[in-house]
Amino acid sequence: MAWFKRKQKGIQTATEDKKDVPKGLWYKSPTGKIVDAEELEKNFYVSPEDGYHVRIGSAEYFKILFDNNEFEELDADLTSIDPLNFKDTKKYTDRLKQAQEKTNLKDAVRTAVGKSNGNDLVIACMDFAFIGGSMGSVVGEKIARAADYSLKNNIPLMIISKSGGARMMEAAISLMQLAKTSARLAQLADAGIPYISLCTDPTTGGTTASFAMLGDINISEPGALIGFAGPRVVRDTTGKELPEGFQTAEFLKEHGFLDFISPRQDLKQKVNLYLDLILNRPLSIAQ
Repeated sequence: MAWFKRKQKGIQTATEDKKDVPKGLWYKSPTGKIVDAEELEKNFYVSPEDGYHVRIGSAEYFKILFDNNEFEELDADLTSIDPLNFKDTKKYTDRLKQAQEKTNLKDAVRTAVGKSNGNDLVIACMDFAFIGGSMGSVVGEKIARAADYSLKNNIPLMIISKSGGARMMEAAISLMQLAKTSARLAQLADAGIPYISLCTDPTTGGTTASFAMLGDINISEPGALIGFAGPRVVRDTTGKELPEGFQTAEFLKEHGFLDFISPRQDLKQKVNLYLDLILNRPLSIAQ
């Protein structure tokens, strides 16, 4: 919900979900801190006062991770169809069209290859703005093809997860993507090609049950929600109160599900340090 909106003298404040990339001149974090949008962007969309990591999409992550924001997008024109003729309150085809017009994206993941601190890297990055980052046939296919590209060219793969889970409008077809993506990642592992999984807020459902937790190294941003079912569902199902911080990145790291947590400002450096170490290369200099 918007916190306020004003259009006078060229001023327009943020009107999108307060967790998402701000569209106006100011941004108010969930903790109440107000930040200039330009300052927020310069700080990698992290609120300077409270360290809150604003949800960002593939465009922002590509800019952070690829040198000079230069990359080649892979399979850019893949789009979902409606094999089940699904309809709830509206047709699935209408939802797809609406999401594409709103986000200027084809689906909930983009894949690309480029240089990161001089190292070749394939990145598959999910976009929560597209139907909640839900995983359908196109998401699974693009991640599978990204893994194929990594395998063919001997290039490390990084997947950035941000998802509400499987896309119900594609039913079993969506669930098939769990096995499909996991099988491709197994092929990467057999070939000794590194796979880095970055879990961001939120990483839930079928995404968590498949590729998000299969990295050679699993990392996260501070405060990210990571789990299969959300905390409210778990609480209602079990009838028990949950531990403090349940399903936060910090809780998962403490219990061994994550290797480390990285602030977004250090992400590029830490990803490349890991690649340099595991591939026995000279340590790259941060760019």
